[in-house]
Amino acid sequence: MKATAKAHPIQGLVKYHGMRDEELRLPYHDSISVSTAPSHSKTTAEFDPGLETDTYVVDGETLEGRGAERIRSVVDHVRDLAGFDHRVRFESVNDFPTNIGFGSSASGFAAAAVALCEAADLGLTHPEMSTVARRGSASAARAVTGAFSHLRNGLDDEDCRSERIETDLEDELRIVAAEIPAFKHTEEAHKEAADSHMFEARMAHIHGQIAEMRHALREANFDDVFELAEHDSLSLAATTMTGPAGWVYWKPETLEVFETVRELRDDGVPVYFSTDTGASVYVNTTAAYVEEVENAISELGIDTRRWGVGGPAEVLDESEALF
Repeated sequence: MKATAKAHPIQGLVKYHGMRDEELRLPYHDSISVSTAPSHSKTTAEFDPGLETDTYVVDGETLEGRGAERIRSVVDHVRDLAGFDHRVRFESVNDFPTNIGFGSSASGFAAAAVALCEAADLGLTHPEMSTVARRGSASAARAVTGAFSHLRNGLDDEDCRSERIETDLEDELRIVAAEIPAFKHTEEAHKEAADSHMFEARMAHIHGQIAEMRHALREANFDDVFELAEHDSLSLAATTMTGPAGWVYWKPETLEVFETVRELRDDGVPVYFSTDTGASVYVNTTAAYVEEVENAISELGIDTRRWGVGGPAEVLDESEALF
């Protein structure tokens, strides 16, 4: 009862903010993202009736407290679905910087859900497994289905699940990831989202934005898709900054990247910035311009990575197991 899986992190294009149900992690509204590759999380999970306790290890660290609780919420759901109560040995690693705004919780919980479901021999589809991953992180639901994916709003697993959106932009998109390390507190920001006076304004336009994003993706209109993503990043920041804690994730380097992107765009380069709840920046461009864009960001003294579009979470061969 052992399996290994990997999943790619996500860049939020129309991001969710806040949850109507924190236990089931049901967001207030729909969201759309794109998975980024080759960055990934890999997880091995083994259910063993001979074990006395669960163990959760991430990047070599044994988790306790809230970190362990979030993984346990996914593990317990899989145990319920499987109809057994075996303890689990769980180990996960990431090949990219975590907790700086690059969607590591999404890839981590997506890989965890797929590995756990495979180890329990549940035989679920990717949309069904997305509801398992969602219990760890709503963004993880979209990392399960991969590429460009849409997580529907809902009050149960039948409705609140992820589906993939087919688009020709999968081959064209290139992402220059500008690494700006700054520890973030995404979970705390979600808890107070509805307390911002900007939240209702965000809710008023988010449904139209989802419709526009889906249409632009189907039309493979690069500029429309990533202009929408850029504006959504600004909207999300306005909401987080006006909550009770006044979260400000951006750093001076973040604003430098924004300005550089705008200067490149003024010169005719198809390029747009996007951020999640962190200081790091996704710089979205096309294959023809990615080298020029990466050079411009690197000249700011910022470390970069070059990513494309990643597929759905997948089960790996047993030879790739972490233990």
